[in-house]
Amino acid sequence: MVQADVGRRAKHAGGTESAGGPPGEGWAYNDVRVNLTALALTTLLRQPLPDVLRERVMAPIGASSSWSWHGYANSFTDVGGSRVPVVSGGAHWGGGLWISALDLARLGHLCLRGGQWGHRQVLSARWIEHMWTPCRHKPNYGLSWWLNDHQTVWPTAPAAGRCARGNGGGHLLWVDPSRDLVISSRWGTEVETLLAAVSQAVRPGPPLA
Repeated sequence: MVQADVGRRAKHAGGTESAGGPPGEGWAYNDVRVNLTALALTTLLRQPLPDVLRERVMAPIGASSSWSWHGYANSFTDVGGSRVPVVSGGAHWGGGLWISALDLARLGHLCLRGGQWGHRQVLSARWIEHMWTPCRHKPNYGLSWWLNDHQTVWPTAPAAGRCARGNGGGHLLWVDPSRDLVISSRWGTEVETLLAAVSQAVRPGPPLA
C-alpha cells in the first residue's frame, strides 16, 4: 500500500477532461498522471526509479553524478516487504528531478538522436516518436512535451521545435531536429526571445540519417 497518495497533491492547471471519463477522451495539465506512472513503474521494476534512470540512461550518456530525483517526504510503497520511495514528476513540495543544465542538455541530445548515444540505442526510437506525436485533444502537446508545429507554444520560435518546460517556461529543454539544436535554459525570463535569436543564428540543415 502506498503511504501517500502521490496524485492527490498535484495541482490541476486546466484541461478538457471530465471526472470519471474514459481514457483518451480528455486532456489535463497536472502531475497526477506522471506521479501515478512513477508509482506503477516502481512497482513493476521493483526498485527506485532513480536507480533505473542512472543505470539505463544517465550512465550511458555520460551524465554527471550531481543530479538527483526526489519524491515527497511521505511517498513510499511496499515492494517485497521493503519500503521503497516513489519519485514525483513535478517539483512541488521538494520533489522532482534536480539536474544541471548540461545534464539536461544531454537528455535533449539523446532525444535529438532518436534515443541513440554513440553506437548504443539507449531509448527506443519509437518512444521518442510517440513523445512528439500530437495529442488528439491537444494538438500542441505530446507525451509531456510541447510541440511548436503550429507555433502556438512559442509564436516566434521555429515550428520544428519541441520542448519540455516548467515554471511557466522559465525552465526549458528545447530540441529542434531541423537545426540539430538543443537548448537548455534555466530561470529564463525572455525564453521566447532566446529561442528566436539562437534559432536565427543556426541554419536548418538536411535531415539526419
